[in-house]
Amino acid sequence: MHRAPLLLPTLALLLGACTQTQTPTTLQPQTLISTSGDLGAHDPTIIKAGTTYYAYTTGIERTTSNPGGIIVHVSDGGIGGPWRTLGEIPAPTWTRTYSPKNVWAPEIVQNGSTYYLYYAVSQFGTNTSAIGVATTTTPGNPASWRDHGAPVVTSGSGTTHNAIDPAVFNDNGTWWMSFGSFFSGIKLQRLASMTQVTGPITTLATRPAVQHNPVEAPSLMKRGGYYYLFTSWDNCCRGLSSTYNIRVGRATSITGPYTDKNGVRLDQGGGSLVLESRLNQTGPGGQDIQTDGTTFNLVYHYYDTNANGAPKLAVRQLGWNADWPVP
Repeated sequence: MHRAPLLLPTLALLLGACTQTQTPTTLQPQTLISTSGDLGAHDPTIIKAGTTYYAYTTGIERTTSNPGGIIVHVSDGGIGGPWRTLGEIPAPTWTRTYSPKNVWAPEIVQNGSTYYLYYAVSQFGTNTSAIGVATTTTPGNPASWRDHGAPVVTSGSGTTHNAIDPAVFNDNGTWWMSFGSFFSGIKLQRLASMTQVTGPITTLATRPAVQHNPVEAPSLMKRGGYYYLFTSWDNCCRGLSSTYNIRVGRATSITGPYTDKNGVRLDQGGGSLVLESRLNQTGPGGQDIQTDGTTFNLVYHYYDTNANGAPKLAVRQLGWNADWPVP
């Protein structure tokens, strides 16, 4: 079981512990950033290019013969918008092998002058899945993206993991890919190149005591001497019945082990709460971290109780206390 496909009727709705001694810091609150424009979104990832922000979100669910591609959005007014939709990056032909109705959970990173867009292809409820990648030097032009024509990671018969929800992270020149959903949990593997993984697969997080192991959507970041792993717990994609919430753990090595505030390892069921349903925001999750190296923004989707459960984009600037993000 893993994230359900997104069904949006029109483009107008789119965009829609470590054992070390903690360093005392002043409590800083988590701040909800005001957003505007076309906010319909699912599984958002955001990157800043110059003064412009681009967001990429899960595609519209259509048919297996014409699956929805990744949707591109832009804001010239800051990370809060106003956001507008630019168009769709079509699902490449090779993805038809997996019979998707759309492609999911994009991840955008930059290496030099090239932008890499990773995305998931899957059949709902199975681990017959793959992660693909496309590249461009003009991230705001949907027609400019060139797909590399083959998956970076796959899963299916003979594997216990699920190759969806990619999260790609540069650790001092070494690139890593985290991925996973339900099944045997969140995984990490080193990238030999931006289009090829290598070496062992490490388990970063799992919930062995919970039926179906509902943990997915990893996001990695580094702040000071710690690496942080954010994940989404429980169930997405059920509108106002969604139970998604965002959890975190930290480590002193990219490969872990990650532990929560109580010292419980994430690969043994640990995870400290960062965000749960609040006010009109039900089931927050599908998160990404956008940062300039100093400010860390938590980008995520939620289901809006004021809009009949429509999925929407939200951004919160993380606050910190004793090197932990403030809930």
